[in-house]
Amino acid sequence: MANNIFLVDDDPVVRDVTAEYLQMRGFTVTKLPSARALQQQLRTERPQVVVLDIMMPELDGISALRALRESGDDLPVILLTARNEVIDRVLGLEFGADDYVGKPFDPGELAARIRTVMRRRSVSNSTGAPESRASFRFGPYELDFRSRELYRDEERIPLRSSEFAFLKLFVNHAMTILSRERIIEIVYGEAGRYRNRSLDVAIWRLRRLIETDPSEPRYLQTVWGHGYVFVPDGEVGFAERYSEYAGDMPDAAQEE
Repeated sequence: MANNIFLVDDDPVVRDVTAEYLQMRGFTVTKLPSARALQQQLRTERPQVVVLDIMMPELDGISALRALRESGDDLPVILLTARNEVIDRVLGLEFGADDYVGKPFDPGELAARIRTVMRRRSVSNSTGAPESRASFRFGPYELDFRSRELYRDEERIPLRSSEFAFLKLFVNHAMTILSRERIIEIVYGEAGRYRNRSLDVAIWRLRRLIETDPSEPRYLQTVWGHGYVFVPDGEVGFAERYSEYAGDMPDAAQEE
């Protein structure tokens, strides 16, 4: 069903008010009171996005998300957290959340986040048919375009469709400084419609996959004030040495 959302929250007021707003914005909403109810519902129905509260009795949202990912399910999930603490966000992203919203939240913001996640998944899936091109190697990694899989020293590293899309983008633009706006334009098709945090989450997740130390990235480096650059040979400090020249690079360097 198009625009079908599972809204999982043990607070009936939050469920009812949020569902009413989302339905007015064109979504079909299935309201569920617990993570157990979510697990039961997923046996017979699959939504486009799950909006999942973290703080629930019996089975909390983080545990439910972790179980979902460990089962191999890539269903998009947006987490709700009343505390809005860093640990909630980090754990949620660690276990594969696509985004998060802190309570109390503006239903309009939640609707926008849902549409962003849906759009991101649609674009990621369209990256699409297996390609016949040769695999790309960088450091100990090999990106297989035919299988859409990543390997480290022949060990398979599970890739979500969105992670493959972003890694493919950077591989296709190796050694090219890409602004945040340009990355969003290439991946989503329309620059300016998507919040920077969506890109922050994607970069954070990709670095955790390919960097030995994500806080000191070698392959996906930040060019401060300009964007990001993918450095296949992992040359330490490449971005820092070239950042002062990034602003003088011709526009062609920003092209897809």
